[in-house]
Amino acid sequence: MSFLPAIEAPGPASQAVQSAGRANFELWGDYSLSDPVFLLLIPLALLLVAWGRARGGRARGRVPMLPLAAARSLRQRLMFLPSVFQVIALVLVAISLARPLRGNVQRNVVSEGVDIVLAIDRSGSMRFDDLEPGVNRLEVVKDVVGDFAERRMTDREGAADNVALLSFARYPQLLCPFTLDVDALAGFLEDVDLVDRREEDGTAIGVALAKAVSVLRDSAAKSKIVVLLTDGENNVHEITPTAAAELAAEVGVRVYTIYAARYVYVHDPFRGYVPRTGEVDTSELRGIAELTGGRFFRAIDKESLEGIYTEIEALERTERREQRFEETFDLYPLFLLPGLLIYGLAWLSSSTWARRLA
Repeated sequence: MSFLPAIEAPGPASQAVQSAGRANFELWGDYSLSDPVFLLLIPLALLLVAWGRARGGRARGRVPMLPLAAARSLRQRLMFLPSVFQVIALVLVAISLARPLRGNVQRNVVSEGVDIVLAIDRSGSMRFDDLEPGVNRLEVVKDVVGDFAERRMTDREGAADNVALLSFARYPQLLCPFTLDVDALAGFLEDVDLVDRREEDGTAIGVALAKAVSVLRDSAAKSKIVVLLTDGENNVHEITPTAAAELAAEVGVRVYTIYAARYVYVHDPFRGYVPRTGEVDTSELRGIAELTGGRFFRAIDKESLEGIYTEIEALERTERREQRFEETFDLYPLFLLPGLLIYGLAWLSSSTWARRLA
């Protein structure tokens, strides 16, 4: 038997009396009991009241009484009230002795955080559809990268990462600076398209990496990473991939490099571009990863590309620490005071109008 649902909890924690009691028996929501053993007094109180009424009935049976009138008076019909008052009072007192509490628990997730620059190749060769039939490489990459960014920016553990987006062909372009707004980044990612001017075409891996490092240079995050994806070899030499990697290592940027292509396409005068299998020179991409403490990956289809980004996500899990603050507030006055008043009413009734009937 509980009267907690009928009682409003105290106001804000700043207006309530903080308790030294601990929640030893959970009830529901924020409510608990500190000393639940006192609830055993409730059945004991019921037995004592029942025994008292039975004893009083036997005593009245030994006293000669006049025959009762056929109709019972109002006073006779209310003879049970003192006992009901006693039961209610004893139950409320027992609940107050059990020390009901309202808890206030706050949890904060603390994370050192990760700042991530996603660098995507948009050169002309990204138009080939060898990662997924009927879909060019760039569209496949945008789909996979978008899912990765959303997971990092809306972390289920409660601590999100800042993500920036950079695209490159012959020239790099920072499309979206660091943000936690997943919708904004998704919008910029959707607008990434294949290079449409021949003079802008190329694969400037070194220049793009240097640009990503400059974006991360002033970051205060504990972990700073670049995920650089391309489908070709560096062919713009203003900044070599090795020089850019050394710059990244100096400022503590870790670089994950991804080569995303199943075939190398060679131009044939009669058949156009035709796929060719064979070994691809990925030594520069491997060197970037090795110099910066990252890893090199090779994707040959959409499934393997998804697996690569999932693996990078697992490698870059920064420590999450939960800080838990708990305080409790006493509710026993809400039960004790009404219990004492009702018990006083039971005693007053037994001493006055219900004296002969109790």
